Amino acid sequence: MNAPSDAAPRLSRRDALKWITAAAASSLAFSPDLRAGVPAARGYGTDPDLQRAYAPGDLWPLTFTPAARAAAAALCGLIVPADEEGPGAEALRVHDFIDEWISAPYPGHDADRKIVTEGLAWLDAEAGRRWGSDFARGTPAQRTALAEEICDLASARPELRAGARFFQRFRDLTAGGYFTTPEGMKDLGYTGNYALEAFTGPPPEVLRRLGLA
Repeated sequence: MNAPSDAAPRLSRRDALKWITAAAASSLAFSPDLRAGVPAARGYGTDPDLQRAYAPGDLWPLTFTPAARAAAAALCGLIVPADEEGPGAEALRVHDFIDEWISAPYPGHDADRKIVTEGLAWLDAEAGRRWGSDFARGTPAQRTALAEEICDLASARPELRAGARFFQRFRDLTAGGYFTTPEGMKDLGYTGNYALEAFTGPPPEVLRRLGLA
């Protein structure tokens, strides 16, 4: 990582991701005009029975090869690393969420399947060119250096633009997956979906402002 340009504390990657989560979630329905070399999804099919427990692949065939899964896990861990606030995206298996996402037979997911599978293949190829092994087996410093070069599409070198477009989408999917886990929601400070011991109603100052008190 480059050092900050002044003495002010640098915004952590985790905090920065918190800010972009809403944008990431709203962009999950990616433009469907890019098509993978697989049959396009037709309709929405049958929704899963949310009262059942499913094993990976029970709902639809998964996409990741072992090599792609390893690269995806390593990249998830790089995007949201573990820290004192909680586990990182790799430990929470966000890469499994991404595999389910790109494999789902819903309109538009085939576009993400193309972006993610081709991007992970590009990442391994670039890692092989740079340090002679796949991305997952690179050192933390090697993986970070490569990610730094593709983390901003606007500033990426022309020969790295394809990798930067992939990274942009993969980062959004990682953030969307991570911050919808119980650990991620806790990290955000989200307090919804929990029963209250007692409901006290709106604060008095809100009621006064509305003319109700």
